Amino acid sequence: MIQSSFEYIGKKVTMFLSEAGKITRLFGQVLFWTFKKPSEVKSIFEQMVIIGNKSLAVVTITSLSTGMILALQTGTAIERKISGAANMLGGIVSLALTRELAPVLIGLVMAGKIGSAITAEIGTMNVTEQVDALKTMATNPVKYLAVPRFLAAIFMLPLLTIYADLLGTLGGLFISLNIFDGTTGGYFESLNMYMRLDDVFKGLFKTVFFGAIIAVVGCQRGFETEGGAEGVGKSTTSSVVISSMLILVTDYILTAFLW
Repeated sequence: MIQSSFEYIGKKVTMFLSEAGKITRLFGQVLFWTFKKPSEVKSIFEQMVIIGNKSLAVVTITSLSTGMILALQTGTAIERKISGAANMLGGIVSLALTRELAPVLIGLVMAGKIGSAITAEIGTMNVTEQVDALKTMATNPVKYLAVPRFLAAIFMLPLLTIYADLLGTLGGLFISLNIFDGTTGGYFESLNMYMRLDDVFKGLFKTVFFGAIIAVVGCQRGFETEGGAEGVGKSTTSSVVISSMLILVTDYILTAFLW
């Protein structure tokens, strides 16, 4: 019984280290080919449209609802103790969004939406031998498939997070005005009092890492896909799970380092 338990743990640790090594290796290859010319400029812009423009709807719903819920919950708690304290909501909502909630939530949402799409696309190409066809044509799959998605992700994640910061702040303002009878001036005065510009930049700095994680993990799982349609489904699921866990771990490390 004890021996089987240790064997199980050993297999899981070995599997984890193996996957970590594969992801790290692909990340190194992506960095290497990123600075090799010529770049796939057209493909990069196509991926930026997919990651950015086609994700606006889900980012809008996520950020707006988060800002409104945060303002509602916080405002209710504050009003129980201090009457008229709802004008403090501007600073509270904006700080929580820019430092933590917007970067992490957008990262997790994009891991589910974009990371899974990257894995499914490359995984399908792999099981149908299109990746092998690229190799026979002397085209490096990492440069042709992974690098454009990597560059698009690390560029678009910060932009989407800025958009989420703005919408979440406006959602908090809506709740402050309509539920707690706050004022626009008081809301933004509180925002200006408590939030600094470096809070925004530090939050955006996180999203560069999140974008890199989503792209690299998505591509790695795609390149490792085998077993037809069933294999594509398994790789897609594992891509989302691995990306989400890495985002949360990286968020803690960066938060401890930055603040």
